[in-house]
Amino acid sequence: MALAGAEGKDKIMHVRVLAVVLGLAAILLAAGRTGAADTFGTGENQFTIDFVMISGSTNPTSGWGIVNNHYRIGVYEITNAQWDKFNASLGVPVTGDPTVAYDEDSYWTGANVPTNRVSWYEAAQFLNWLNTSSGHQAAYKFTGTQGTSDYTLATWSASEADNGTNLYRHKDAFYYLPTEHEWVKAGYWNGTTLQIYATKAGESLHQGDGVTGTGWNYYSGGYATDACGPWALGSGSEELNGTFDMMGNVREWPESPYSDPNYGAGSNRGERGGSYYWEDYALASSSRPSYSTPGYESPDLGFRVASEIPEPATMAVFALGSIGMLLKRRGVRRGGTLNQTAPRSPGARLSSPKSDD
Repeated sequence: MALAGAEGKDKIMHVRVLAVVLGLAAILLAAGRTGAADTFGTGENQFTIDFVMISGSTNPTSGWGIVNNHYRIGVYEITNAQWDKFNASLGVPVTGDPTVAYDEDSYWTGANVPTNRVSWYEAAQFLNWLNTSSGHQAAYKFTGTQGTSDYTLATWSASEADNGTNLYRHKDAFYYLPTEHEWVKAGYWNGTTLQIYATKAGESLHQGDGVTGTGWNYYSGGYATDACGPWALGSGSEELNGTFDMMGNVREWPESPYSDPNYGAGSNRGERGGSYYWEDYALASSSRPSYSTPGYESPDLGFRVASEIPEPATMAVFALGSIGMLLKRRGVRRGGTLNQTAPRSPGARLSSPKSDD
C-alpha cells in the first residue's frame, strides 16, 4: 500500500508538471502570435512597433505569398512620429546618393499618419538603424560615410545574402522591409487560400470614413475622407491577419525588385496596397499596379516593417519538447520498484534549452 501511495503521488506530480509546462508553452506561443511591441530609441525619442506573427506552415501552391519560414509583420505603417524619432536618434542627416532620394519631407504631417514621401533608400536606412540600435546586423549594405552625399546602396554577396539569393537583405538581419511574397502573405493568406482582399470573415471591402473605425481608405467615386489623404493608424477595419491599412491609406515599399532577377541596387521596386488616391483594383492581392526607382518619393507612398520571430516564441517549442524529459526524470524505476536511493538535489533544475537560430 505504501508503494501504491507513492506511485499515486508521483502521478499527481506528473500531471501538475505537465499542466505547468503546457500553460507556459501556451503563453509563449500566444506571445509569438500577437507579437508584442518592440521598443526602440531612448528618452523622448523612444517608440514602439507592434507586430503580428505570420506562419510559414502553409502556403499558396503558386503565385504570390509563398514564404516557408515564420516571420512577423508590422501591424501598422510607420508613422511620421516614429520617423521623426528615428531621425533624431540617428545623429546624422538621413541623406545619401542620389541626393534627390532624400530631399522631400512628408507632405502629410500628422504625427500618427503614415510617414510619406519616403524613398526606398530612406526606408532602408530606417531598417538598418532598427537593427544596429538593438544589437543586430544591418539589413542593407551601404558604402561611404553615413550622413553624407556619398552614402550609396550596394548589394551583399551570395554568401552574405538572405537564402543566398536575396542580395538586398543580409542573412543575419532581424528587421527588414518585407519582400513582395512576405507582404502579400501577411495581408491575404488565410491558411488555405490567398484571398482577393485582406478582409476578415464576415466583412467585405468597403470605403471607410476615418471616424467610425471600419472600412478602408481608397478612392470609390470620391475620397474616403474630407479632405483627402491618409488617415491615422487604426482608423479603419482590422484585416485578415491582424494588420491595418495594407489595403489603401498609402502605398507601401516591398523590399524586392519589381522584375530584376539580378537584384541591381538601382532596379525598380514594386509598390503594393494602393492608397487613398487609388481605386479598389489596386487593393487586390494580385495587383501590382505601379513600380518606381528606389529614389522615388510620393505623398501616398510609405512602408511597414517585418522581422524575424523573437526568442519567446521559439522557446515555446522547446518547452513542449522538454515535457518528456521532465516526466522521465521524476519517479525513475529500476527493476520494477520505485527508486528512492538517489533523490535529486533540492536546487537541481533543468538547464535552459538553446535555440538553433
